[in-house]
Amino acid sequence: MPSNHLILCHPLLLLPSIFPSIRVFSNESALYSLAQLPAPGNLKVHLYNAQQALSWEPVSLDSDPRPVVYQVQYKYSTSSNWYDVNKEDSKVDCTNLTRTECDFTANSLSEGFPRRFNISLRVRAKLGGLVSAWATAPWFEHYRNATIGPPENIRVTPEEGSLIIRLSAPFDVPATEAYFVYCVYYWEKAGAKQVTRPFRSNFITLNDLKPLRVYCFQVKAELFLTKENISRPGHLSNISCCETAADASVKLQQDFLAAGTTFLVLSVVVGSCLFLVLRYRGLVKHWFHSPPSIPSQIEEYLKDPAQPILDALDKDSSPKDDTWDSVSVVTFPENEQEGSPQSTLNQSAGPSHQPTEGVLCAKEAATCLSGLDGAT
Repeated sequence: MPSNHLILCHPLLLLPSIFPSIRVFSNESALYSLAQLPAPGNLKVHLYNAQQALSWEPVSLDSDPRPVVYQVQYKYSTSSNWYDVNKEDSKVDCTNLTRTECDFTANSLSEGFPRRFNISLRVRAKLGGLVSAWATAPWFEHYRNATIGPPENIRVTPEEGSLIIRLSAPFDVPATEAYFVYCVYYWEKAGAKQVTRPFRSNFITLNDLKPLRVYCFQVKAELFLTKENISRPGHLSNISCCETAADASVKLQQDFLAAGTTFLVLSVVVGSCLFLVLRYRGLVKHWFHSPPSIPSQIEEYLKDPAQPILDALDKDSSPKDDTWDSVSVVTFPENEQEGSPQSTLNQSAGPSHQPTEGVLCAKEAATCLSGLDGAT
């Protein structure tokens, strides 16, 4: 029998003769499309600090352009039932995802998957009425499998020969279940590395350090389970460096050095200013000399010459301002010898004397003085 008649034996091809309204697809692959929708592959559970997420590779069909959606389920090791990851149970809806990741990260300690329980996850693809097989991820327990990151919010305060380090835990854990301890790796710049003992406190002090030296350090957190002898070491933080503060003796030396430097600077400034003043005192005097000012009466006269200001000044002048004191002139006649009696000429000038008489008296005094010099 020809091979092209073998397909008549397929029971689905006999349906049109029985039910004429039923349409039979000529593409045989459509009949087996359910088996051909592949399951998601390469499932990975991401556990970093408090993060909980599942990712996988996308699924697609070349013959169907419609988007594929994904459904995620979970179960505990103590149960055989699977549950959808929906908002009612886990506060997250991963029943019809278009992306290839389901993030269950809890916003608080009371949400998300319990960290002390073994959890299993599985995912499948859906395309219209077609579904793929389930792809299951390995079992995990958050506390046992999570990657612990470095401490957060690291702050350092330099003190006298010490460094005070403050930090916070990589993520919050219930005290009844787990706790963190911290170790500090520190070293003097270009020196040997040292490590502290474990601290449960978030306040760590590095003592016995040299003053005014630069020290670098890294901090590591380690997770310990309260009821089990299990720990999860964390990653080291980034390298931070800080200079220690000076102790009392160094501070005293710095104070003396600062005072001496200040005195020296002030001495140089004052000496320079004094030298410039003495060197250029004429110029300084010229700069600081106030310009001559016009008397107020003359200024008023210049503003308005019609005002009788000068006449008023003449009238206000008092005769007592023109008084003269007595002038004594000692003369020696040229023909008299040494030891002859001296003659004294006393003239008194009153208010009635004229200025010309005062000039004559002055000339006579000068003549007498010249004679005196000649006699001597």
